[in-house]
Amino acid sequence: MLVKTCCAAVMGLEATTVTIEVNIIRGNNLRFSGLADMSVRESIDRIRAAFSNLGFRYPMADITINMAPADIRKEGSGYDLPLAVAILAADNKVDYGRLGDYMMVGELGLDGHILPIRGALPIAIKARAEKFKGLIVPRQNVREAAVVNNIEIYGMESLLDVIHFFNGSQSFDPVAIDTRQLFYDQQSQFESDFSDVRGQESVKRALEVAAAGGHNLIMIGPPGSGKSMLAKRLPSILPPLSLHESLETTQIHSVAGKLPRDTSLISQRPFRSPHHTISQVALVGGGQNPQPGEISLAHNGVLFIDEMPELSRSVLEVLRQPLEDRAISISRAKYNVQYPCSFMLIASMNPCPCGYYGDPLHHCVCTPGQILRYMNKISGPLLDRIDIHCEIQAVPFAELSKMQPGEPSATIRERVIKARKIQEERFKDYKGIHCNAMMTEKILHEFANPDEASLDMLRMAMERLKLSARAYSRILKVARTIADLADSEKVESMHIAEAIGYRNLDRSDWAERGI
Repeated sequence: MLVKTCCAAVMGLEATTVTIEVNIIRGNNLRFSGLADMSVRESIDRIRAAFSNLGFRYPMADITINMAPADIRKEGSGYDLPLAVAILAADNKVDYGRLGDYMMVGELGLDGHILPIRGALPIAIKARAEKFKGLIVPRQNVREAAVVNNIEIYGMESLLDVIHFFNGSQSFDPVAIDTRQLFYDQQSQFESDFSDVRGQESVKRALEVAAAGGHNLIMIGPPGSGKSMLAKRLPSILPPLSLHESLETTQIHSVAGKLPRDTSLISQRPFRSPHHTISQVALVGGGQNPQPGEISLAHNGVLFIDEMPELSRSVLEVLRQPLEDRAISISRAKYNVQYPCSFMLIASMNPCPCGYYGDPLHHCVCTPGQILRYMNKISGPLLDRIDIHCEIQAVPFAELSKMQPGEPSATIRERVIKARKIQEERFKDYKGIHCNAMMTEKILHEFANPDEASLDMLRMAMERLKLSARAYSRILKVARTIADLADSEKVESMHIAEAIGYRNLDRSDWAERGI
């Protein structure tokens, strides 16, 4: 008897419908076709054990299993559930009349329980697009899949529940979640706040400018000056995620298996802080079964790289192309996958190996050569792609104890949101551009064209600091953001002056200080 069930294969952020065909005739053999890898073939062992522990007899017959389309490689354990149901239906243990109306995914435990899988959200989106009546997923993935409307989502505990569902011996209700209300309720809940930060007003201003325009930023200062503390509070002043951004971010985390349990939508901008021992593949993505890396997990959020020179140079250099293109294409012999990675890069570093070069309270023990080699770990082209450079000094305890609490994040966030709304209105006719950091050269000269006085100031800065053409564009973009924060329609000389001040750590300046 021939029976068909439907599931899905996830490649990148896209899901492809997979039809599982099971044919049972007299005999004693098992055949697999359709590019199933070893983890899929091992599902038969899990299915046998699950049948035995649930009181079902595995059919002693000639079983042929085909997974179409046959030119797509099938990997992972999410095919266990549709395979098991198809075998039972072909053996007349499950009513196959409604199988074509439902897509199902899930891994089987040996006791028949359905275990969670990756990529439930893109699978649910595909099931709706293919006009399936419903989708059956593990109970742990049900809130994630229930984000998708206009399709029935069922969360099942065990294979026995699925059997009862198709046989009609037990009724189950689809899961309905008001995810949008939950999404809006959680948008303003932050553990850290800028009111905890005392002093460092210039750095907080730089972070506000970075948040308002979506700019990359690097902080350089001695240990204990507050670099990590400030960076971790940046998400609290970023504009809230839109529903579209939230869905896109949730998809990436779903595919990577990083979505927290019982989470429907990611409601806050992600903050990723990888360790400095991270590899290239872990940073940008890849692997035998292509997975998103840290830059994609930080999509629509912040990628914080602490102690930037401690990362290997080869790892740092792979950031150059994603910072420009805001997408990463992973190409291998057997596949080509593209993941979005539009993130804000926030980096920190010490000024020298010991950390105290230029610190008035500590003596630096590094030689000029050591300082120069340390700074040269970050290449000029990578540094050019970082819009804002700011120095930070530790606040002495005597002053720290006297200072009042800083400005709260909510107040700063209001100014950032106001500036972002100006940018959204400005770029409404430009597809894919939402903030000043995304401006192309053509758009840049249309909306951030400096006047004569500002142009003279820029020319002098370019010659004195030996800035590159890319640094020139970055200054104009940052100046446009500063003007937006000041609610100024034109970019004036004072905006250009502040933007130039954020380039004081450019390559030539660093080298001169290190010698």
